[in-house]
Amino acid sequence: MTLEFKATTSPADVIRLFKENSVRIVDLRFIDFPGAWQHFSVMANRIDEDAFENGLGFDGSSIRGWQGIQESDMLVIPDATTAFLDPFTKEPTGVLYCTIQDPITREDYTRDPRNIAKKAAAYLKSTGIADIAFFGPEAEFFIFDDIRFETASNKSAYYIDSNEGVWNTGREERECSTSPSRNLGYKIRHKEGYFPVPPSDTLQDLRTEMVLTLERCGVPVEVHHHEVATAGQCEIGMRFQPLVKMADQLILYKYVIRNVARRAGKYACFMPKPLFQDNGSGMHVHFSLWKDKTPLFAGDKYAGLSEMGLHAIGGILKHAAAIVAITNPTTNSYRRLVPGYEAPNRLAYSSRNRSAAVRIPMYSTSPKSKRLEFRCPDPSANPYLAFSAILMAALDGIQNKIKPGDPMDKDIYDLPPEEDKKVPTTPGSLDEALNNLEKDHQWLLKGDVFTDDVLTTWIDYKRRKEADQVRLRPHPYEFMLYSDI
Repeated sequence: MTLEFKATTSPADVIRLFKENSVRIVDLRFIDFPGAWQHFSVMANRIDEDAFENGLGFDGSSIRGWQGIQESDMLVIPDATTAFLDPFTKEPTGVLYCTIQDPITREDYTRDPRNIAKKAAAYLKSTGIADIAFFGPEAEFFIFDDIRFETASNKSAYYIDSNEGVWNTGREERECSTSPSRNLGYKIRHKEGYFPVPPSDTLQDLRTEMVLTLERCGVPVEVHHHEVATAGQCEIGMRFQPLVKMADQLILYKYVIRNVARRAGKYACFMPKPLFQDNGSGMHVHFSLWKDKTPLFAGDKYAGLSEMGLHAIGGILKHAAAIVAITNPTTNSYRRLVPGYEAPNRLAYSSRNRSAAVRIPMYSTSPKSKRLEFRCPDPSANPYLAFSAILMAALDGIQNKIKPGDPMDKDIYDLPPEEDKKVPTTPGSLDEALNNLEKDHQWLLKGDVFTDDVLTTWIDYKRRKEADQVRLRPHPYEFMLYSDI
Protein backbone atom coordinates (compact mmCIF):
# COMPACT_ATOMS: atom_id res chain seq x y z
CA MET A 1 0.00 0.00 0.00
CA THR A 2 1.30 3.47 -0.86
CA LEU A 3 0.77 6.44 1.42
CA GLU A 4 0.06 9.53 -0.62
CA PHE A 5 -0.71 13.22 -0.25
CA LYS A 6 -4.46 13.18 0.53
CA ALA A 7 -6.27 16.21 1.90
CA THR A 8 -8.73 13.97 3.76
CA THR A 9 -6.09 11.89 5.57
CA SER A 10 -6.50 12.12 9.35
CA PRO A 11 -3.94 11.31 12.08
CA ALA A 12 -5.84 8.09 12.79
CA ASP A 13 -5.60 7.13 9.09
CA VAL A 14 -1.84 7.73 9.07
CA ILE A 15 -1.28 5.67 12.23
CA ARG A 16 -3.38 2.84 10.82
CA LEU A 17 -1.59 2.89 7.46
CA PHE A 18 1.83 2.97 9.13
CA LYS A 19 0.88 -0.18 11.05
CA GLU A 20 -0.47 -1.90 7.92
CA ASN A 21 2.85 -1.20 6.15
CA SER A 22 4.97 -2.44 9.10
CA VAL A 23 6.47 1.02 9.59
CA ARG A 24 8.75 1.10 12.65
CA ILE A 25 10.57 4.37 11.95
CA VAL A 26 8.92 7.72 11.17
CA ASP A 27 10.98 10.50 9.62
CA LEU A 28 9.90 14.03 10.59
CA ARG A 29 10.96 16.56 7.96
CA PHE A 30 10.93 20.34 7.76
CA ILE A 31 12.52 23.07 5.63
CA ASP A 32 15.39 25.27 6.70
CA PHE A 33 15.51 28.94 5.75
CA PRO A 34 17.47 28.61 2.46
CA GLY A 35 15.28 25.67 1.38
CA ALA A 36 16.99 22.37 2.21
CA TRP A 37 15.06 19.46 3.72
CA GLN A 38 16.01 18.63 7.32
CA HIS A 39 14.93 15.61 9.36
CA PHE A 40 15.11 13.49 12.46
CA SER A 41 13.62 10.05 13.01
CA VAL A 42 11.55 8.59 15.86
CA MET A 43 10.15 5.18 16.62
CA ALA A 44 6.72 4.75 15.07
CA ASN A 45 5.10 4.21 18.46
CA ARG A 46 5.85 7.85 19.31
CA ILE A 47 3.49 9.00 16.56
CA ASP A 48 0.08 8.94 18.17
CA GLU A 49 -2.82 11.33 17.65
CA ASP A 50 -1.46 13.63 20.36
CA ALA A 51 1.76 14.09 18.34
CA PHE A 52 -0.22 15.64 15.49
CA GLU A 53 -1.77 18.11 17.93
CA ASN A 54 1.05 18.95 20.34
CA GLY A 55 4.08 18.08 18.25
CA LEU A 56 7.52 16.81 19.23
CA GLY A 57 10.38 18.88 20.59
CA PHE A 58 13.80 19.39 18.99
CA ASP A 59 16.81 21.73 19.11
CA GLY A 60 16.52 24.31 16.35
CA SER A 61 19.62 26.35 17.19
CA SER A 62 21.77 24.96 14.37
CA ILE A 63 19.18 25.30 11.58
CA ARG A 64 20.40 27.82 8.99
CA GLY A 65 18.81 31.25 9.33
CA TRP A 66 16.78 30.42 12.45
CA GLN A 67 16.99 31.86 15.96
CA GLY A 68 20.04 31.30 18.13
CA ILE A 69 20.89 28.95 20.93
CA GLN A 70 19.24 31.18 23.54
CA GLU A 71 15.82 30.25 22.05
CA SER A 72 16.62 26.87 20.61
CA ASP A 73 13.68 24.74 21.82
CA MET A 74 11.10 24.24 19.06
CA LEU A 75 8.24 21.95 18.13
CA VAL A 76 7.64 20.07 14.89
CA ILE A 77 3.93 19.66 14.15
CA PRO A 78 3.36 16.74 11.71
CA ASP A 79 0.88 17.26 8.85
CA ALA A 80 -1.20 14.10 8.38
CA THR A 81 -2.03 14.98 4.78
CA THR A 82 1.60 14.62 3.69
CA ALA A 83 2.36 11.02 4.73
CA PHE A 84 4.26 8.73 2.37
CA LEU A 85 6.67 5.79 2.54
CA ASP A 86 10.31 6.60 1.89
CA PRO A 87 11.36 4.56 -1.17
CA PHE A 88 15.09 4.65 -0.30
CA THR A 89 15.34 3.36 3.27
CA LYS A 90 16.30 -0.22 4.14
CA GLU A 91 13.58 -0.53 6.80
CA PRO A 92 9.98 0.57 6.10
CA THR A 93 10.02 4.27 7.01
CA GLY A 94 7.08 6.63 7.06
CA VAL A 95 7.63 10.32 6.31
CA LEU A 96 5.65 13.31 7.55
CA TYR A 97 6.14 16.94 6.59
CA CYS A 98 6.10 19.24 9.61
CA THR A 99 5.64 22.90 10.39
CA ILE A 100 7.40 24.63 13.26
CA GLN A 101 5.90 26.18 16.39
CA ASP A 102 7.22 27.97 19.46
CA PRO A 103 6.84 25.57 22.42
CA ILE A 104 5.93 28.38 24.85
CA THR A 105 3.45 30.48 22.86
CA ARG A 106 2.38 27.67 20.48
CA GLU A 107 2.50 30.26 17.71
CA ASP A 108 3.68 29.25 14.23
CA TYR A 109 7.35 30.13 13.82
CA THR A 110 7.57 33.05 11.40
CA ARG A 111 10.88 31.94 9.81
CA ASP A 112 9.53 28.50 8.94
CA PRO A 113 9.14 28.65 5.13
CA ARG A 114 6.18 26.24 5.14
CA ASN A 115 4.35 28.50 7.59
CA ILE A 116 5.01 31.45 5.27
CA ALA A 117 3.48 29.54 2.34
CA LYS A 118 0.44 28.61 4.43
CA LYS A 119 -0.02 32.28 5.36
CA ALA A 120 0.21 33.28 1.68
CA ALA A 121 -2.54 30.81 0.76
CA ALA A 122 -4.69 32.07 3.66
CA TYR A 123 -4.10 35.70 2.71
CA LEU A 124 -5.25 34.99 -0.84
CA LYS A 125 -8.58 33.71 0.49
CA SER A 126 -8.93 36.64 2.87
CA THR A 127 -8.74 39.13 -0.01
CA GLY A 128 -11.81 37.62 -1.66
CA ILE A 129 -10.00 37.78 -5.00
CA ALA A 130 -9.62 34.01 -5.35
CA ASP A 131 -9.95 30.76 -3.43
CA ILE A 132 -6.84 29.01 -4.66
CA ALA A 133 -3.55 29.63 -6.42
CA PHE A 134 -2.25 26.82 -8.61
CA PHE A 135 1.47 26.46 -9.32
CA GLY A 136 3.28 24.28 -11.83
CA PRO A 137 7.09 24.62 -11.75
CA GLU A 138 9.36 23.19 -14.45
CA ALA A 139 12.51 22.45 -12.47
CA GLU A 140 15.43 21.53 -14.72
CA PHE A 141 18.57 19.73 -13.56
CA PHE A 142 21.76 18.05 -14.73
CA ILE A 143 22.79 14.44 -14.16
CA PHE A 144 26.59 14.27 -14.01
CA ASP A 145 28.87 11.25 -13.81
CA ASP A 146 31.50 13.07 -11.76
CA ILE A 147 31.67 16.29 -9.77
CA ARG A 148 34.61 17.55 -7.72
CA PHE A 149 35.33 20.93 -6.17
CA GLU A 150 37.57 22.52 -3.56
CA THR A 151 38.46 25.93 -2.21
CA ALA A 152 41.17 27.08 0.19
CA SER A 153 43.38 30.10 0.83
CA ASN A 154 45.68 29.15 -2.03
CA LYS A 155 43.47 27.30 -4.48
CA SER A 156 39.99 27.03 -5.96
CA ALA A 157 38.77 24.57 -8.55
CA TYR A 158 35.85 22.51 -9.79
CA TYR A 159 35.59 19.62 -12.22
CA ILE A 160 32.42 18.25 -13.80
CA ASP A 161 32.11 15.35 -16.22
CA SER A 162 29.34 13.58 -18.10
CA ASN A 163 29.45 10.72 -20.54
CA GLU A 164 27.16 12.82 -22.75
CA GLY A 165 29.41 15.90 -22.60
CA VAL A 166 30.49 17.32 -25.94
CA TRP A 167 34.03 17.73 -24.59
CA ASN A 168 34.33 13.92 -24.51
CA THR A 169 34.14 13.33 -28.28
CA GLY A 170 37.86 12.48 -28.34
CA ARG A 171 38.08 10.57 -25.06
CA GLU A 172 39.15 6.94 -24.94
CA GLU A 173 36.32 5.01 -23.28
CA ARG A 174 35.73 1.45 -22.11
CA GLU A 175 32.42 -0.35 -21.65
CA CYS A 176 34.05 -2.37 -18.86
CA SER A 177 37.51 -2.88 -17.38
CA THR A 178 38.41 -5.66 -19.83
CA SER A 179 37.04 -4.12 -23.03
CA PRO A 180 39.30 -2.30 -25.50
CA SER A 181 39.43 1.50 -25.54
CA ARG A 182 36.80 2.92 -27.83
CA ASN A 183 34.40 5.85 -28.03
CA LEU A 184 30.95 5.10 -29.40
CA GLY A 185 30.12 8.75 -30.05
CA TYR A 186 26.67 10.31 -29.64
CA LYS A 187 27.91 13.19 -27.51
CA ILE A 188 25.36 15.99 -27.36
CA ARG A 189 26.57 19.31 -28.79
CA HIS A 190 26.06 22.58 -26.91
CA LYS A 191 22.41 23.71 -27.06
CA GLU A 192 21.35 20.60 -29.05
CA GLY A 193 20.10 18.39 -26.24
CA TYR A 194 16.40 19.07 -26.65
CA PHE A 195 14.48 15.84 -27.34
CA PRO A 196 17.06 13.56 -29.05
CA VAL A 197 16.22 9.86 -28.75
CA PRO A 198 18.69 7.26 -27.42
CA PRO A 199 21.55 6.59 -27.85
CA SER A 200 22.18 10.36 -27.67
CA ASP A 201 19.83 10.56 -24.72
CA THR A 202 21.49 8.11 -22.33
CA LEU A 203 19.20 8.93 -19.40
CA GLN A 204 15.80 7.71 -20.58
CA ASP A 205 15.66 4.71 -18.23
CA LEU A 206 17.02 6.68 -15.27
CA ARG A 207 14.40 9.44 -15.70
CA THR A 208 11.68 6.78 -16.00
CA GLU A 209 12.85 5.30 -12.69
CA MET A 210 12.65 8.77 -11.17
CA VAL A 211 9.13 9.30 -12.52
CA LEU A 212 7.86 5.94 -11.26
CA THR A 213 9.40 6.57 -7.84
CA LEU A 214 7.71 9.97 -7.67
CA GLU A 215 4.39 8.38 -8.58
CA ARG A 216 4.83 5.79 -5.83
CA CYS A 217 5.33 8.66 -3.38
CA GLY A 218 2.06 10.23 -4.49
CA VAL A 219 3.45 12.89 -6.85
CA PRO A 220 1.59 12.96 -10.20
CA VAL A 221 3.95 13.40 -13.17
CA GLU A 222 3.00 14.43 -16.70
CA VAL A 223 6.20 14.33 -18.78
CA HIS A 224 9.95 13.77 -18.74
CA HIS A 225 12.61 14.53 -21.36
CA HIS A 226 16.18 15.59 -22.06
CA GLU A 227 16.74 19.34 -21.95
CA VAL A 228 18.68 21.72 -24.19
CA ALA A 229 22.19 21.56 -22.74
CA THR A 230 24.86 18.94 -23.25
CA ALA A 231 26.02 16.76 -20.34
CA GLY A 232 22.74 15.30 -19.15
CA GLN A 233 20.37 18.22 -18.66
CA CYS A 234 16.86 16.92 -17.92
CA GLU A 235 13.36 17.92 -16.90
CA ILE A 236 10.49 16.05 -15.26
CA GLY A 237 7.13 17.85 -15.33
CA MET A 238 4.72 17.53 -12.42
CA ARG A 239 0.99 18.22 -12.58
CA PHE A 240 0.01 21.61 -11.14
CA GLN A 241 -1.10 21.79 -7.50
CA PRO A 242 -2.14 24.40 -4.89
CA LEU A 243 0.68 26.52 -3.48
CA VAL A 244 1.64 24.63 -0.31
CA LYS A 245 1.11 21.21 -1.83
CA MET A 246 3.25 22.03 -4.85
CA ALA A 247 6.05 23.38 -2.66
CA ASP A 248 5.88 20.12 -0.67
CA GLN A 249 6.04 18.10 -3.86
CA LEU A 250 8.94 20.10 -5.32
CA ILE A 251 11.00 19.34 -2.22
CA LEU A 252 10.16 15.65 -2.64
CA TYR A 253 10.91 15.91 -6.39
CA LYS A 254 14.49 17.00 -5.65
CA TYR A 255 14.86 14.33 -2.95
CA VAL A 256 13.75 11.54 -5.28
CA ILE A 257 15.85 12.71 -8.22
CA ARG A 258 18.99 13.02 -6.10
CA ASN A 259 18.59 9.63 -4.48
CA VAL A 260 17.70 7.74 -7.67
CA ALA A 261 20.72 9.33 -9.37
CA ARG A 262 23.04 8.48 -6.50
CA ARG A 263 21.79 4.89 -6.43
CA ALA A 264 22.80 4.70 -10.11
CA GLY A 265 26.26 6.10 -9.38
CA LYS A 266 25.45 9.56 -10.73
CA TYR A 267 24.98 13.07 -9.31
CA ALA A 268 21.87 15.23 -9.81
CA CYS A 269 22.74 18.94 -9.86
CA PHE A 270 20.14 21.71 -9.38
CA MET A 271 22.59 24.62 -9.65
CA PRO A 272 21.25 27.21 -12.12
CA LYS A 273 24.49 27.47 -14.13
CA PRO A 274 26.98 24.65 -13.56
CA LEU A 275 28.40 24.72 -17.12
CA PHE A 276 30.05 27.51 -19.09
CA GLN A 277 28.93 28.05 -22.71
CA ASP A 278 25.61 26.21 -22.47
CA ASN A 279 22.10 26.72 -21.15
CA GLY A 280 21.53 26.83 -17.43
CA SER A 281 18.73 25.19 -15.46
CA GLY A 282 15.62 27.27 -14.92
CA MET A 283 12.41 26.69 -13.03
CA HIS A 284 9.68 28.30 -15.12
CA VAL A 285 6.71 28.73 -12.78
CA HIS A 286 3.19 28.40 -14.22
CA PHE A 287 0.65 30.21 -12.08
CA SER A 288 -3.13 30.79 -12.09
CA LEU A 289 -5.89 31.94 -9.74
CA TRP A 290 -9.30 30.29 -9.39
CA LYS A 291 -12.51 31.13 -7.53
CA ASP A 292 -15.54 28.87 -7.15
CA LYS A 293 -13.85 26.45 -9.58
CA THR A 294 -13.65 29.20 -12.21
CA PRO A 295 -10.29 30.23 -13.77
CA LEU A 296 -9.80 33.96 -13.23
CA PHE A 297 -7.05 34.65 -15.76
CA ALA A 298 -9.14 33.69 -18.82
CA GLY A 299 -10.83 36.53 -20.75
CA ASP A 300 -11.00 38.48 -23.98
CA LYS A 301 -7.91 40.67 -23.60
CA TYR A 302 -4.40 40.12 -24.96
CA ALA A 303 -3.57 36.41 -25.49
CA GLY A 304 -6.95 35.41 -24.09
CA LEU A 305 -6.25 36.91 -20.68
CA SER A 306 -8.67 38.69 -18.38
CA GLU A 307 -8.11 42.17 -17.01
CA MET A 308 -7.14 40.48 -13.75
CA GLY A 309 -4.55 38.38 -15.54
CA LEU A 310 -2.97 41.47 -17.08
CA HIS A 311 -2.89 43.21 -13.70
CA ALA A 312 -1.22 40.14 -12.19
CA ILE A 313 1.49 40.43 -14.85
CA GLY A 314 1.78 44.12 -14.00
CA GLY A 315 2.46 43.30 -10.36
CA ILE A 316 5.03 40.64 -11.18
CA LEU A 317 6.92 42.87 -13.62
CA LYS A 318 6.80 45.89 -11.29
CA HIS A 319 8.36 43.92 -8.45
CA ALA A 320 10.45 41.47 -10.51
CA ALA A 321 13.79 43.08 -9.64
CA ALA A 322 13.00 42.39 -5.97
CA ILE A 323 11.23 39.04 -6.47
CA VAL A 324 14.35 37.49 -7.96
CA ALA A 325 16.16 37.95 -4.64
CA ILE A 326 13.84 35.15 -3.49
CA THR A 327 13.17 33.17 -6.69
CA ASN A 328 16.84 33.34 -7.84
CA PRO A 329 18.57 33.33 -4.46
CA THR A 330 22.16 32.29 -5.24
CA THR A 331 25.18 34.02 -6.72
CA ASN A 332 25.16 31.29 -9.37
CA SER A 333 21.60 32.28 -10.36
CA TYR A 334 22.87 35.42 -12.08
CA ARG A 335 25.31 33.51 -14.26
CA ARG A 336 22.17 32.04 -15.86
CA LEU A 337 20.24 35.31 -16.26
CA VAL A 338 22.33 36.57 -19.17
CA PRO A 339 21.59 36.97 -22.90
CA GLY A 340 22.37 34.19 -25.33
CA TYR A 341 21.26 31.09 -23.43
CA GLU A 342 17.44 31.33 -23.61
CA ALA A 343 17.32 32.79 -20.11
CA PRO A 344 14.62 35.47 -19.59
CA ASN A 345 16.65 38.40 -18.34
CA ARG A 346 14.36 41.04 -19.91
CA LEU A 347 11.41 42.23 -17.82
CA ALA A 348 8.65 42.12 -20.40
CA TYR A 349 5.69 39.87 -21.24
CA SER A 350 4.49 38.10 -24.35
CA SER A 351 2.40 35.26 -25.69
CA ARG A 352 4.50 32.29 -26.83
CA ASN A 353 7.76 34.28 -26.71
CA ARG A 354 10.21 32.49 -24.41
CA SER A 355 12.63 35.42 -24.29
CA ALA A 356 10.19 37.39 -22.09
CA ALA A 357 10.18 37.17 -18.27
CA VAL A 358 6.44 36.47 -18.29
CA ARG A 359 4.92 34.31 -20.99
CA ILE A 360 1.29 33.39 -21.65
CA PRO A 361 1.30 29.77 -22.92
CA MET A 362 -0.91 29.26 -25.97
CA TYR A 363 -1.10 25.45 -26.17
CA SER A 364 -4.86 25.45 -25.64
CA THR A 365 -7.83 27.81 -25.96
CA SER A 366 -9.55 26.26 -22.95
CA PRO A 367 -10.14 28.82 -20.15
CA LYS A 368 -8.97 26.19 -17.67
CA SER A 369 -5.50 26.21 -19.22
CA LYS A 370 -5.08 30.00 -19.12
CA ARG A 371 -2.16 30.84 -16.89
CA LEU A 372 0.97 32.95 -16.56
CA GLU A 373 4.48 31.56 -16.80
CA PHE A 374 7.13 33.46 -14.83
CA ARG A 375 10.36 32.28 -16.45
CA CYS A 376 13.01 33.93 -14.27
CA PRO A 377 13.06 31.52 -11.27
CA ASP A 378 15.55 28.69 -10.96
CA PRO A 379 15.60 25.43 -8.96
CA SER A 380 17.93 26.78 -6.27
CA ALA A 381 14.92 28.65 -4.87
CA ASN A 382 13.15 27.72 -1.65
CA PRO A 383 9.76 26.87 -3.24
CA TYR A 384 7.70 27.92 -0.21
CA LEU A 385 9.18 31.40 -0.32
CA ALA A 386 9.36 31.65 -4.12
CA PHE A 387 5.73 30.72 -4.78
CA SER A 388 4.57 32.98 -1.94
CA ALA A 389 6.51 35.95 -3.35
CA ILE A 390 5.11 35.41 -6.86
CA LEU A 391 1.56 35.23 -5.47
CA MET A 392 2.01 38.37 -3.37
CA ALA A 393 3.37 40.35 -6.34
CA ALA A 394 0.47 39.24 -8.54
CA LEU A 395 -2.05 40.16 -5.84
CA ASP A 396 -0.45 43.60 -5.47
CA GLY A 397 -0.87 44.08 -9.21
CA ILE A 398 -4.53 43.01 -9.04
CA GLN A 399 -5.34 45.12 -5.97
CA ASN A 400 -3.70 48.24 -7.43
CA LYS A 401 -4.72 47.58 -11.06
CA ILE A 402 -1.10 47.80 -12.22
CA LYS A 403 -0.88 47.82 -16.01
CA PRO A 404 1.92 45.75 -17.53
CA GLY A 405 2.51 48.03 -20.53
CA ASP A 406 2.66 46.74 -24.08
CA PRO A 407 3.63 43.13 -24.84
CA MET A 408 6.87 42.31 -26.61
CA ASP A 409 5.99 39.90 -29.41
CA LYS A 410 9.46 39.84 -30.89
CA ASP A 411 12.94 38.52 -30.16
CA ILE A 412 13.84 40.71 -27.20
CA TYR A 413 17.51 39.70 -27.51
CA ASP A 414 17.77 41.29 -30.97
CA LEU A 415 16.23 44.75 -30.61
CA PRO A 416 17.50 47.98 -32.19
CA PRO A 417 19.76 49.84 -29.72
CA GLU A 418 17.27 52.62 -28.96
CA GLU A 419 14.45 50.16 -28.31
CA ASP A 420 16.71 47.84 -26.36
CA LYS A 421 17.48 50.57 -23.80
CA LYS A 422 13.80 50.88 -22.92
CA VAL A 423 13.36 47.24 -21.83
CA PRO A 424 14.39 46.75 -18.19
CA THR A 425 16.53 43.78 -17.27
CA THR A 426 16.83 41.48 -14.29
CA PRO A 427 19.52 42.40 -11.72
CA GLY A 428 23.04 41.45 -12.67
CA SER A 429 23.99 39.93 -9.32
CA LEU A 430 22.58 38.61 -6.07
CA ASP A 431 23.84 41.77 -4.34
CA GLU A 432 21.83 43.95 -6.73
CA ALA A 433 18.71 41.80 -6.27
CA LEU A 434 19.01 42.00 -2.47
CA ASN A 435 19.34 45.79 -2.69
CA ASN A 436 16.13 45.88 -4.72
CA LEU A 437 14.32 43.69 -2.19
CA GLU A 438 15.51 45.98 0.61
CA LYS A 439 13.94 48.96 -1.18
CA ASP A 440 10.80 47.25 -2.50
CA HIS A 441 9.12 44.80 -0.11
CA GLN A 442 6.03 46.39 1.44
CA TRP A 443 3.80 44.26 -0.77
CA LEU A 444 5.29 41.13 0.85
CA LEU A 445 4.24 42.27 4.33
CA LYS A 446 0.51 42.28 3.59
CA GLY A 447 -1.41 39.79 5.69
CA ASP A 448 1.75 39.25 7.77
CA VAL A 449 2.80 36.69 5.14
CA PHE A 450 6.43 37.77 5.18
CA THR A 451 7.54 39.76 8.21
CA ASP A 452 10.20 42.43 8.58
CA ASP A 453 12.23 39.93 10.59
CA VAL A 454 12.00 37.30 7.85
CA LEU A 455 13.08 39.71 5.12
CA THR A 456 15.85 41.30 7.20
CA THR A 457 17.19 37.86 8.12
CA TRP A 458 16.99 36.65 4.50
CA ILE A 459 18.87 39.69 3.15
CA ASP A 460 21.52 39.55 5.88
CA TYR A 461 22.02 35.79 5.52
CA LYS A 462 22.37 35.93 1.74
CA ARG A 463 24.81 38.84 1.90
CA ARG A 464 27.07 37.48 4.66
CA LYS A 465 26.97 33.76 3.92
CA GLU A 466 26.89 33.81 0.12
CA ALA A 467 27.38 37.08 -1.78
CA ASP A 468 30.25 38.33 0.37
CA GLN A 469 31.95 34.93 0.44
CA VAL A 470 32.01 34.69 -3.36
CA ARG A 471 33.00 38.34 -3.76
CA LEU A 472 36.02 38.01 -1.44
CA ARG A 473 37.61 35.04 -3.18
CA PRO A 474 39.87 35.19 -6.25
CA HIS A 475 38.24 33.63 -9.31
CA PRO A 476 40.24 31.07 -11.34
CA TYR A 477 39.65 33.03 -14.55
CA GLU A 478 41.28 36.08 -13.00
CA PHE A 479 44.59 34.19 -13.21
CA MET A 480 44.00 33.72 -16.93
CA LEU A 481 43.42 37.45 -17.28
CA TYR A 482 45.90 38.97 -14.88
CA SER A 483 48.68 36.57 -13.87
CA ASP A 484 51.17 38.23 -16.22
CA ILE A 485 50.45 41.87 -15.54
